[in-house]
Amino acid sequence: MRNLKTKKRPGGDQASGVANILKKVRELEIRSRKLTTHLFSGEYHTAFKGRGMAFKEVREYAEGDDVRFIDWNVSARMGTPYSKLFEEERELTLMLLVDISASSLFGTVQMRKKDLITELCAVLAFSAVSNNDKVGVIFFSNKIEFYIPPKKGKEHVLYIVRELLTIAPQGKTTSLNEAMRFFNTAVKQKSIAFILSDFMVEDYDDSLRVAGNRHDVTGIKVYDKMDMNLPEIGMVQVQDMETGATKWIDTNDKMVQYNYHQQFMTNEENCRLSFLKSGADLLYLRTDEDYVRILRQFFAKRKKVIK
Repeated sequence: MRNLKTKKRPGGDQASGVANILKKVRELEIRSRKLTTHLFSGEYHTAFKGRGMAFKEVREYAEGDDVRFIDWNVSARMGTPYSKLFEEERELTLMLLVDISASSLFGTVQMRKKDLITELCAVLAFSAVSNNDKVGVIFFSNKIEFYIPPKKGKEHVLYIVRELLTIAPQGKTTSLNEAMRFFNTAVKQKSIAFILSDFMVEDYDDSLRVAGNRHDVTGIKVYDKMDMNLPEIGMVQVQDMETGATKWIDTNDKMVQYNYHQQFMTNEENCRLSFLKSGADLLYLRTDEDYVRILRQFFAKRKKVIK
């Protein structure tokens, strides 16, 4: 595992870099904990079901109790009816599947996709830990880059935040299939899973369907406004951040603009249908949008469904 500490005494640049990372960790912690405390703690708690009902105790039968839960053994010993009481097992496991491929470094307004994904993960992780739940992370590109098994506690979440800020992928392209196959194998217990990616890939329906059957899955499609529409700035050379391929395009050409937009819309529709068929939720979040509002709407919607 990577660690911010080093065996050698850090030089000026290294010490400055570590201090900068720790500062960012602290800033994210303060912002995330503030949002969790004032906005998301209650919403998160009620938006997701526990693992099921666990036996709590028996008490003397009262009018209105479900006769199916009468404990006949205790009732026979005590000479009067007794009912079993159950309570929901609230402890949950939150898994974050984080796309750190090269396309996550793209962003033209306010922040990059990676920056937004990092903030989202921090908020979700602190919301989970405030509910005494476990949190784990799978970082992926076209392969599994790093796996943090689920654990509880503030220190564990801070470790996750440091990794979110500092991890450097070896792969540049994206494979959602690899990520979900690993997830389905590594995490046996039913969990809440958030997949954070721009989903600019195809053919992940089967693995997503398996994950959706086993877990409570939500995709968060993070995109930039320039992913959707080209600005009119004349002839420009563009580069695919994942493959490195370059070409010249005329951004003023209406057909070029149309084809570019249609490619985005086709990807969006395929993504929507994939999540719909798997029974999973899908959120859309642009890099210049207020993710707090989007998350609150999502949690509120989930609460209504559970009720």
